[in-house]
Amino acid sequence: MRISFLKLGWRSLTRDLRAGELRLLMVAVTLAVAAMTAVGFFADRLKGGLQRDAHQLLGGDAVVVSDNHVPASFVAQAQSLGLQQSLNLTFPTMARAPDELGGGLKLVALKVVDASYPLRGKVRVSGKPDGSGELAQGVPALGQAWVDAGLLDALGLQMGAEVLLGEKPFRISHIIVNEPDRGAGFMNFSPRVMINQADIEATGLIQPASRLRYRLAVAGGDQAVQAFVDWAQQQVNTHAVRGMRVEALDGGRPELSSTLARAEKFLSLVALLAALLSAVAVALAARGFAANHLDDCAMLRVLGLRQRTIAAAYIFEFVWVGVIASGLGVGLGFVVHHGFVALLAGLVDANLPAAGFAPLVFGMGMGLTLLLAFGLPPVLQLAQVPPLRVIRRDTGGLKPASAAVLALGVLGFAILLMAASRDVKLGLIAVGGFALAALLFAGLSGLAVKLLRWAVNDATAPMAWVLATRQMAARPAFAVVQVSSLAVGLLALVLLVLLRTDLISSWRAATPPDAPNRFVINVMPEQGEAFTHALKNAGVAKFDWYPMIRGRLVAVNGHAVSPEDFPDERARRLVDREFNLSYSATQPDQNLVVKGRWLAHEKGVVSVEEGIANTLGLALGDTLTFDMGGVQTVSKITSLRKVDWGSMRANFFVMYPVNELVGVPATFMSAFKAPPAKGFDSALVREFPNITNVDMTATLAQIQRVLDQVIGAVEFLFTFTLAAGLVVLFAAVTATREERAREFAIMRAVGASAGLLRQVQRFELAGVGLLAGFLASVMASLVGWALARFVFEFDWAVSPWVLVWGSLAGALLALMAGWWGLREVLGRPVVETLRRVV
Repeated sequence: MRISFLKLGWRSLTRDLRAGELRLLMVAVTLAVAAMTAVGFFADRLKGGLQRDAHQLLGGDAVVVSDNHVPASFVAQAQSLGLQQSLNLTFPTMARAPDELGGGLKLVALKVVDASYPLRGKVRVSGKPDGSGELAQGVPALGQAWVDAGLLDALGLQMGAEVLLGEKPFRISHIIVNEPDRGAGFMNFSPRVMINQADIEATGLIQPASRLRYRLAVAGGDQAVQAFVDWAQQQVNTHAVRGMRVEALDGGRPELSSTLARAEKFLSLVALLAALLSAVAVALAARGFAANHLDDCAMLRVLGLRQRTIAAAYIFEFVWVGVIASGLGVGLGFVVHHGFVALLAGLVDANLPAAGFAPLVFGMGMGLTLLLAFGLPPVLQLAQVPPLRVIRRDTGGLKPASAAVLALGVLGFAILLMAASRDVKLGLIAVGGFALAALLFAGLSGLAVKLLRWAVNDATAPMAWVLATRQMAARPAFAVVQVSSLAVGLLALVLLVLLRTDLISSWRAATPPDAPNRFVINVMPEQGEAFTHALKNAGVAKFDWYPMIRGRLVAVNGHAVSPEDFPDERARRLVDREFNLSYSATQPDQNLVVKGRWLAHEKGVVSVEEGIANTLGLALGDTLTFDMGGVQTVSKITSLRKVDWGSMRANFFVMYPVNELVGVPATFMSAFKAPPAKGFDSALVREFPNITNVDMTATLAQIQRVLDQVIGAVEFLFTFTLAAGLVVLFAAVTATREERAREFAIMRAVGASAGLLRQVQRFELAGVGLLAGFLASVMASLVGWALARFVFEFDWAVSPWVLVWGSLAGALLALMAGWWGLREVLGRPVVETLRRVV
C-alpha cells in the first residue's frame, strides 16, 4: 500500500476533528496558550508603557540633579545636541498667611519653574480645592502661585487669597491636582507651592545656607539624549562632582514599579498553573487518543503501510493540531489581556503602546512544545502496532513512553515555563514543586493501593466496596495514573484557592485598614509630652514615637569613606547624604532580625536594615562611625533587620538598641492614624507650629485601590486555570473508560445488577478523589508556604482545615467528573462492549 504521509495525515486530521477525538487535546492546549499569552501581551505592553511614562515621571528624557547651580557647560552641551531644556529649582521654606488672616506658618516644598516646564507629561490643576482638574496651560503667571489643597486648610486660606513666601506675596490662583515629576521624599510630602522662575529673586529666599536642589531636564531624540547622558555621567565621574547625579529611564517611581512587579508575579503564577495543568491534560488525552487508534493502525499495517509513513502522518496531524490550538489560544489571550488593562485601569494607562510579536511567537512555541512533548510520545507508538492485533486484541497495547523522549520533552517545556515566569524563584517553586509533587503522588498512591487491598475485609465489607478495591488492585498502574493525575489537577485548584484567600489576605494585612496615615516630624524633645497628650486627647490610642537623628556615615571599620569608594550609584548617594537614625531598646514590631541578635540596652552597638547593608557591603561585626551634628559615635553591627516598608509604619535604616544617646541632638517623629474629626490637622499645627505633618491618606487609598485591581485581575485569569483543572479531572477520570466498560460488561454478564455497578463506580471515584484531594492539599500547603515566604514575602500559617476541605472537594469533583464522563458506560449494551473486545 503506497500513500503519501501528507495525504494520510490530512485525512486523519479532518476525520478526527469531525469525530471529536481531538477536542480534549485542543481545549487543553488552547487554555494553556491563552493564559500564558494573555499575561505575555499584558507584560509586554506594560513594559512599553512604563518606559514611556518614566519620561513623564522624570519631567524629561533625562535629568541632571544637583545641590548647586547646574554648570553652564551642561546647558551648552544640551544646546549643541539640539535638545530641549527646562531648569527648575526645589527647596523647603516657610509659607505664611497674611496677618489679617491669622498669620499661620507652614513648611512647604517650593518649586520654581521656567516657561518650558515640564518637557514630558502635564501638570493638572483645578480652580477649586475639590475639583478633578484639567491640564495646565503653561506655568504660574508672575505674582501667582499654584498650591496643594492641603496648604489652604493648614493656613486657613481660600482660593484667591495671598500667601507670603519670603518678602513677596503671591495670589493663589490654582490647586495642583497632579504633578508628574514630583517624586518622593519628606520634602516633597510637604505641601507643594509652585511659582514662576522670574519671581524667585524678589522673595529673597535663596541664601547661602538654603538646601537647594536644581533639576536640568532635557528632551529630544533617543541618540541625542543618550549622548548627553553619557557626556554628563562622564563629567560627574571625571570631576568627582559631589551632590550631582544623572537620572534616566530607571529613575522613575519605585513604588509603582514594585506594585506592578508584584501584580505580574501573581498573574504569572496563575498562568503557570494553567500551563502545568494543561500538560497533564494533554498527556492523558493523547494516551486516550492513541488507545482509540490502535486497531486502525493495526489494519493499516496489515494493508502494508510502512511504520515510517504512519509515524510521519501522526506527526503531521499533531503539528497541525498544535498550530490550530495555539493560534486559537493566542487570539483568546490577546482578547483577554484587554480585560487586565480594564481591571487595572488607573494603575496602568489604558492607552498603552501596542504589544510586540514576542508574546505571539512565545505562545505558538508553547502550544507546539506542549503538544509534541506530552502528546506525541504515546501517539508515536501507533506506528509500532503489530499487524497481529487485528486477530489478537491482547497484543500491541500502549507502553510507557521512552524515558529519554519524555525527559527531553519535559525539559523543553520546563525551560519555557521558567522563561515565562519572569522570576527565578517563582519558576523554580512552581515547576519544581509540581515535578516533585507528581513523583510523590505516584509513589504514595501506589502504596495506598496496596494498603487498601490489604485493609479491606472481603467477608465483612460491603460488596460494592470489595469490588471497587479489587478493581483498583487488579490494575494498579491505572489506579496510580488516575490518582496522580487527579492529585496534580487538585493541587493547582487548591493552591489557587489558597492564593485567592490566604495569600491575598496576607497581602492586604501588610497594609491594614488601621495603618498610619499621618507622619509628623520635627517634634522638639521638650514638646514630646504635650504632643503625645494632644494625640491621646484627640482619640489616637496607638501611635509610633521615635527619636530621629540626622547623621552622616564617615567611616567603616575605622577607614574614612566617600562616594568614590563605591561603584554602585545608590551606595554613592547614600554615603553622600545624611541618614535618618533612631534609637529604641525595644525592637520594632514590623522589623524582623534575620542575622545576629537585637541586644537591648547594649551600648556601642547598632542594628542595620539588611537592604542597605547589602548595598554598602556591610556585615555583622563591622564598625560604623556616624557624625551626628558634630558628635561622632562608633558602633558595632550586631544585627541585620528585614524592614516591612509597606507597613506604613515608622522605619529606619539604622537603629541603636538603647533608650538614650547622650549628647546627640535629636527631634522626634510620630506615625498614627488620624481621627475622623474635621480640623484635627489644623488644630495640631496651630498648637505645634514647628512640626511637619504629612498626610498619607491619598497614598493609602491608592495602595488599597491597587490591591483591589490586582486581585480582580488574578481572579479574572483564575477562570482559565479553573477550566484547565476541570479538563484534567475529566481526562483523568475518563482515561480508563474502555477498561471500565469491559470490566462492567463482564460483571453484568455474570449477573451483577446495574445498581451494584453504579455503587462500585461511586465508591471507586470517591476513594480516588478523597486520596487525591488529601495528597494535593498537603502539597498545596507546602508550595503555598514557599511562595508566600520566598516569592511574595508574606508571613503565612497553613490551616489544618485545608486538608479536610481539600479531601472532600477532591471526592466531590471526582464524582461529578465521573458522572459526566462515564455515564454512558453503565448504559452501554453488554453485547456491544464484548463485541468490541473480541
